[in-house]
Formats: sequence, C-alpha cells, structure tokens
Amino acid sequence: MTGAVLLDVDGTLVDSNYLQVDAWLRSFADVGIEVDAWRIHRTLGMAGSQLIPRVASLSGVELSSALADEVDEAHSRHEAESAHRMRVFDGARELVREIAARGARPVLATSASPEQLARLRELLDVEDALYAVTSAQDVEASKPEPELVQVALDAAGVEPSQAVFLGDSVWDAVAAERAGVPCVGVLSGGVSAHELTEAGAVEVRTDVAELLAHLDGSALATVLGARS
Repeated sequence: MTGAVLLDVDGTLVDSNYLQVDAWLRSFADVGIEVDAWRIHRTLGMAGSQLIPRVASLSGVELSSALADEVDEAHSRHEAESAHRMRVFDGARELVREIAARGARPVLATSASPEQLARLRELLDVEDALYAVTSAQDVEASKPEPELVQVALDAAGVEPSQAVFLGDSVWDAVAAERAGVPCVGVLSGGVSAHELTEAGAVEVRTDVAELLAHLDGSALATVLGARS
C-alpha cells in the first residue's frame, strides 16, 4: 500500500532551529522582554501565535495582544535577516525525491508563516517532487493540535493509516498521534530520542540522511512502493 509522507521542515529538512531561537530571542528583547533561549527551543514547532504567549507565560510575563503582535513583527524581520544562514540537511532533497519515486505523496506540513515557507521552499528546491504543501495559514490551531496533520492528510488524499509524519519536535509527535498518524522523529532539531518517543514517535533516527540510508527498514517503508 502506498500513501503519503507528511514532512515537517524546520529542524527536519532544514537546519534552522537554532537560527529560529536567536530570532525569537531578539524579537522578545526588542519589546523589552528577556526570556531564556531554552524556553524558546522547547516551543519550536508551534506557530508564532502559540509560541509567543507560551514563552511569555513560561517566563512569567503578562503579554498584551498588541505586544504579542510587536514580537511577531520583530520576528519576521530577524528571521529574514538570518535566512541566508539556513542550510538544507544532507539527504533531505534526496529523501523527498525518493519518497516520490516510490509512488508515495510527499507533503510539506509546517507551522511556518507564508513568508518563511516561501524561503524554505526556495531553499529546498524540490517543488517538482512535492504533492502538496500545507502551513500555519491553513489552520486555526497549529501543532500540537492535530489540525495541521489533518489538513495535510486531506491535501494528500489519504487516510491516517496510509500516512507517516516525519518531524523533529515533541509537538510534531503529539499532533501526529492525535491525528492517528505514526510519527518518525529525527534528532536534528535538538530534542532527545527519549522525549520524542514519550511524545508518541514510533521510531527515531539521527537525521534524514540516516533515515534515507535505512529507508526500507524504517516506518516510512509501510507507505512506500517499489522504486520506479
């Protein structure tokens, strides 16, 4: 049975998580709020609309909606400034193309903003292999809510049993499990194998290069056909 592979991008296909931490740190600082970098890292995978109030709350800060908007706007600037430092992980492009070559449907399922997503898609350069792309603008609530995964399933035209989610964060694993989709985790986002497994990941790999090298023995094999 062939199906779909739903792919997170930041921290999974693209080495951008720590640039994101820095961009968010600068954004909070711009409005006079000091937060700890590790608290930001723990929330990566959420859309900004969820990340900002969560980080503020964990830091003991009361944040008005106007101030949250200022943080979000500052983040867009800082993120764009550091975009040239992002790089595609080894094996990421090859993995997406291999998924498509085996008859499955690669779908980007990311919490990125439209502007960030455009930069990520240009950097990845796998448009010809993608079946669909979904992002934070397609849902009301991003990860860890399952809506983004469900929208990706609809875009792929498959049932949960015909898909596997690939991500790097606890929120990826939680969202996938809530949607009834098995999640394969990678360590490239900076989250431990234990935490990913505890959150619901059925398998954990070091990164996409290792996953590609052992594709036939991975959970992704259940939705892949033979290579054309």
